[in-house]
Amino acid sequence: MPQKPIVYDAPTPEPRAITVEAIQAEILEKLIYSVGKDPIVARPHDWLRATILVVRDRIMDRWMESSRETWRTSNKRVYYLSLEFLIGRLMRDAMSNVGLMQPVAEALKNLDVDLGDLINLEPDAALGNGGLGRLAACFLESMSSVEIPAYGYGIRYVHGLFRQEMSEGWQVELPEDWLAHGNPWEFERRESAYEVGFGGHVEPVTDPDGEVRQEWRPNEHLLAVAFDTPIVGWRGARVNTLRLWSAQPIDPILLDKFNSGDHIGALEESAKAEAITRVLYPADSTAAGQELRLRQEFFFSSASLQDIVRRHLQQYGDLGSLADKVAIQLNDTHPAISVAELMRILVDDNGIKWAKAWQITKGTFGYTNHTLLPEALESWPVALLERLLPRHMQIVYQINADVLAEARNKAKFSDQQIANVSLIDEHGGRRVRMGQLAFVGSHSINGVSALHTELMKQTVFADLHRLYPDRINNKTNGITPRRWLMQCNPTLTRLVSDRIGPEFLDDIDKLQQLLPHAEDPSFQKQFAEVKLKNKKVLAKLIKDRLNITVAPDAMFDVQIKRIHEYKRQLLNIIHAVALYDEIRAHPEKEWVPRVKIFAGKAAPSYWNAKLIIKLINDVARVINNDPAVRGLLKVVFLPNYNVSLAEVIVPAADLSEQISTAGMEASGTGNMKFMANGAITIGTMDGANVEMHKEVGDKNIVIFGLTTDEVDDKRARSEVPRAAIDRSPRLREALDSISTGVFSPDDPHRYRDLIGGLYDHDWFMVARDFDAYVAAQAKVDAIWRDKKKWTAMAIRNTASVGFFSSDRTIRQYAEDIWGVSTS
Repeated sequence: MPQKPIVYDAPTPEPRAITVEAIQAEILEKLIYSVGKDPIVARPHDWLRATILVVRDRIMDRWMESSRETWRTSNKRVYYLSLEFLIGRLMRDAMSNVGLMQPVAEALKNLDVDLGDLINLEPDAALGNGGLGRLAACFLESMSSVEIPAYGYGIRYVHGLFRQEMSEGWQVELPEDWLAHGNPWEFERRESAYEVGFGGHVEPVTDPDGEVRQEWRPNEHLLAVAFDTPIVGWRGARVNTLRLWSAQPIDPILLDKFNSGDHIGALEESAKAEAITRVLYPADSTAAGQELRLRQEFFFSSASLQDIVRRHLQQYGDLGSLADKVAIQLNDTHPAISVAELMRILVDDNGIKWAKAWQITKGTFGYTNHTLLPEALESWPVALLERLLPRHMQIVYQINADVLAEARNKAKFSDQQIANVSLIDEHGGRRVRMGQLAFVGSHSINGVSALHTELMKQTVFADLHRLYPDRINNKTNGITPRRWLMQCNPTLTRLVSDRIGPEFLDDIDKLQQLLPHAEDPSFQKQFAEVKLKNKKVLAKLIKDRLNITVAPDAMFDVQIKRIHEYKRQLLNIIHAVALYDEIRAHPEKEWVPRVKIFAGKAAPSYWNAKLIIKLINDVARVINNDPAVRGLLKVVFLPNYNVSLAEVIVPAADLSEQISTAGMEASGTGNMKFMANGAITIGTMDGANVEMHKEVGDKNIVIFGLTTDEVDDKRARSEVPRAAIDRSPRLREALDSISTGVFSPDDPHRYRDLIGGLYDHDWFMVARDFDAYVAAQAKVDAIWRDKKKWTAMAIRNTASVGFFSSDRTIRQYAEDIWGVSTS
C-alpha cells in the first residue's frame, strides 16, 4: 500500500556565536560530560574526541535544516552509490568549511593543546582504495558545496582496505583498525534497518485479481543498519549525508546450538553477516572470495534502494514519480546489481507492470564507467547468481531478452553484434556482464575524461553505443579545491590570496588571475619558498618513518597511486636504475639532484604489482647506500598510502609522474591534485592528461610516449619488443642488472620473469616508451636548471587548475544527467 505523504517543517534554530570563549567552553564541557575526562589527566585522544564533538554539534543545525528544506521544497534528490568512499580525516575538512579553524585553534591553544597534533591523530576512514573512492568523497563534498540534496551510500567496513607495512621490502597486509575506538562523526540510525536476503527460491503467486507475479523467498536473511556521517559543503552551504551500511544478523546467537554445546556454531550467523562488512575488496581469486564480493555488492545496493524507495513513498505516496524525484548514480560496476534489484522492488513488491518499471528504472539510473580494463568490468558466473540471487537472475534474463530483441528487430544487428551486447557472456563459461547491465538499465552512461569516453564508444561498449547512440557522454573528473589546495596547502593558499585576493576561494576559476604574475620575480621567489617549506615537511616525514635523509632542495619526483602494471611504476624505477648507472659512470657531469618518491598499495593477489614494490625497495636500498652516488639520487617508498599521507606529499612534489600506458587510464585525479599545488606533470597523452595539456598549454607540461592509436597498432601487429630493447643500450643494461640480481643478491632470479615479460610481450609498452621517457626526463632536468622557467611553469599549473574542480564536474552531472539545480 502506498504510504501517506508527509509534510515536514520545523523552525530554524538561531546560529550560535563563533567566539574563542564559546568554543573553549564547549570543548571543556564535551571533555568532561561526553568523554568523561578531567582536563588535568586528559590525553590527546580525549581532546580530539571532545573537539570533534564540538565541531559536529556546530554542524547539526545546518544538517537538519538541509533535510527539512528538501522535504519542504520537494527538490529532486541525488543518490550516489559507491563501494568506496575514501573520505580521509574529517575534522579539518569540517572546521575549514564552516569557518571554525581559527577559533578552535585558539581555544585549544588556551587549553595548552595543539590543533595540528589533534588533526594528525584522527584516523583515516579506511573506506576506499584509490582514485575511485577519493573521487566519490570529492563529489560528496562538492554536492554539498553547490547545494544539491544528496546522499552517498556505501559500506561501513570495519577494517576496510588493508594497512600496508613492509617486511624486507615486501608488502605485508595487516588489518586496518580505524574503527577500533569508535567513530565520533557517525550516528547509528536503528530505525533505518532493512532485511537483505540471499539464496532460496522463486515462486509464482496469484494475486486476488488473477495476476501472477513472482515472489522471491530467500532462505538467508540479515540486517543492514544505517550509520550516517554529515558531509559539509564550503562555507556550510549545505550538509548532506554519507549513509554507510553495517551488516548484522537477525539472530545474533543460535541458542539451541549454544545450549547443545556447539558454542562456535551458535555464532555462525553472526560471523556470516559480519563478514560482509568486514573488509573492502576481499580477494576474489577463489569461489568463496567471489561469493563474498557479490554478497557485499548486493547487500549495500539492496539496502540503499530499499531506503530510497521508503523515503520516496513517505513523501510522495507512489513510485510512478520516482524518476522525476530521484537520480541514482552508479559509481562503476560494483552497484550494477541495483538495476535488477530496483526492477524486483517495482514489479514484485509494488505490482508495477514490467514495461513501466523498466521505464522508471532507466529514468532513475545513471552509470559512471571508470575503466576499459576487462578485469575491472565485473562479471559473475551465472551459476553463482542463480544460487545467491535467483530472482535477480530471472530479471537479468528477461532484460536481456528485451535488449536482444531490440538489437535484432530494430537495429538489425548481426549474430556477433548480438553476442557483444548480450548481458550474458557465453565465452569460457556463462557469466553475467555487470557493465552491460548497468549500461542498458541507465539513461546516461558517462566516461570520466574526453579520451576515455571516446574509447568507450570504440571498444568495450561499441555495439551498445550503436544500439543506444544517445546515452554515452563525458564528465571529466575533478577534485575538491577545499581539501586539495586550501586545506593541504594553507601557505600557498595564503600567498595566492595575498596576490590576487580571496575571491578564488569561492570561485576556483579566478585562479587564472595568477597567470600575469607567473613571470614576476618577487612572486616566483615567494612561490618557491612555499614549495621548499612543504618539501622540508615531507623530508622530515621520510626521515622519521624510513630513516632516509633527503635534501629538500633536490627535485622531488613523485609517483603515488595504486600499484598496477598499466600505471607503469616499473618504467619509473627502471629509469632510476639507468640514472644510477649513468651517475656512477659519469661523475664529472652536473647532475640534477633527484628524489624519486613512490607510494601505493598492490592488491593482495596481484603478484607482479607486489613484485614491483619489492623491486622499488631493493633498488632504493642499493642506491641510497652507495657513496658513489653522492646523494644525487635517492629512492623512497612510503608505506601505507592514504589520504593523509597524500596531503603531505602532494604540496611538496616538484614533478608529477602520470605515465600510464596510453589508452588505459580512464582519467586520473592525482594529476589534478599535483597541478593545483604547483607541480609540473611528466605524462603520456592518456586520461585527463589530454585535457590538462589543453588547459595549461604545451609549454607547461612535459608529454612523451606512444599515443593510444600507436599502442593499439603495436599490439595488433604483435610487434616483438626485443628489438626496441636491443636498440637502447641504456635500457638493456638497466634490465640486465635487474634480471641478473644486482639489486637482489639474496635471490638473483627474483626479477627474471618480470623483466622477461618486457622482452616477450611488453603489453604495457614499458620498453617501447623507455627512450622517449628518458628524453622527457632530460628535458625536465634542463627546465629544473632554469629556476625562473620552472617556477613560472609551476605557477601556470596552479593558475590553470580551475577546470578540474569537482564543483564543475558536479554541476555538469546535475545539468546533463540528474536534472537538478545548483547554486
